[in-house]
Amino acid sequence: MIKAENIHKFYGELEVLKGVDLHIKKGEVVAIVGPSGAGKTTLLQILGTLDKPSSSEKTSLFINSKSTLSLKDKNLSNFRNEHIGFIFQFHQLLPEFTALENVCIPAYIGNKNSKEIEPEAKKLLEFLGLKDRIHHKPNELSGGEQQRIAVARALINKPAVIFADEPSGNLDSESAESLHKLFFELRDTFDQTFVIVTHNQALAEMADRKLVMKDGKII
Repeated sequence: MIKAENIHKFYGELEVLKGVDLHIKKGEVVAIVGPSGAGKTTLLQILGTLDKPSSSEKTSLFINSKSTLSLKDKNLSNFRNEHIGFIFQFHQLLPEFTALENVCIPAYIGNKNSKEIEPEAKKLLEFLGLKDRIHHKPNELSGGEQQRIAVARALINKPAVIFADEPSGNLDSESAESLHKLFFELRDTFDQTFVIVTHNQALAEMADRKLVMKDGKII
C-alpha cells in the first residue's frame, strides 16, 4: 500500500528526517510513536503528500502502486483527494455546515454527484453511530461526535489509506477509547489502512505494528 524509501527533509540546515524507509501493507493499522521533535508529523505530511521530501538520491514514495513524487501539483491534488483521507487532532469541521455536508465536502471537491454521495455519507454516519446527528452543526455536537464526523469525511471517497495525526489528542479518555476501537472496526469492515501518529500508548499498543521514531529516523 505504501512504500517510502530514503525520505529526507531539511528546513534550512536542520535535517528533520534522515533517510526514512517505510513499507505498509493494505489493511494494516500502523502507529508511529516517539518523542516530540522526532519527525513524526513531518513524515506523516510527506507520506500524505501534503509536503515533499528534500531532494536526495534514490528517494521514492509509492502509494497504492503510484509514484507520487512524479506527479505535477494538479494531478497530485486529484490523487490525494481520491486515494488519501486525513484525520487531525482538531476535527477542522466547517461550522456553518451540517454533519452531512461536512462529510460530503471531499466528494464535492472531486466533482462527484450529490445524489450518489449523500446516501453514502448517510450510511457512513449511521455506521458511526451518528444517524440522529446528520443535520446538526458542529457546535451542537460533542467532541467525540465531531471527531467521528471527521472520520466519516476521511472515508467518503473510499481512500486507499487514512493518515491520522494525534486523532484522539483533543478527546476525553472515554471518547478516545471509543475512537481507537472504531479504527479497528473500520479496518475489519472495510479493510481500511491506517497510519497514525500518536502519543497515546494504549492506541499504539493496539496497532498491528508500532514504529518508533527518534532524531529523524525509525529505530
